[in-house]
Amino acid sequence: MTWVFDATPLIYLAKAERLDVIETLDEPRVVPEAVYREVVTTGVERGYDDARRIERTVEDGLVDVVAVETDNSPVATRLARHPGLSDADVAVLACAKARDAIAVMDESAGRSAAEVEDIETRGTAYLVLAAAKDGALSTEEGRDAVDAMINHGWYVAPDVYAKIVGKLESLGD
Repeated sequence: MTWVFDATPLIYLAKAERLDVIETLDEPRVVPEAVYREVVTTGVERGYDDARRIERTVEDGLVDVVAVETDNSPVATRLARHPGLSDADVAVLACAKARDAIAVMDESAGRSAAEVEDIETRGTAYLVLAAAKDGALSTEEGRDAVDAMINHGWYVAPDVYAKIVGKLESLGD
């Protein structure tokens, strides 16, 4: 299964210094050029440490940067009209649709648009839970990762946070 990354999961995993959870996913793992430019190119220019971490993740081959054809894509054309989606969001969803892949994104507008287009999505919390389930993270490390992301501004509703923590604790049993 191919995984196509949007900006938010990469940024907050990088801020929490847990980009290693990406390794637990099957390959290929890709990031559209539009997302890379938004997250890494602009982020490095602004001096963001998380942008440099993501850049290293690409250099180390954990994710590949890919070109996404949006000009002749009916899906991209429809998505581009959605007022809640950025060009990078459109690239992620168009790439996922073209590759029959999973779009890794957190924003509700993107996930809603993905549902309409029949594109499977997963969020950042899923990645942390999957890494804990696979044993790549202990349940404590998973909880620390989620808490660190929240401390850096990642939003998760309180009821969803409680569910994430509950799932992590159930893995420790």
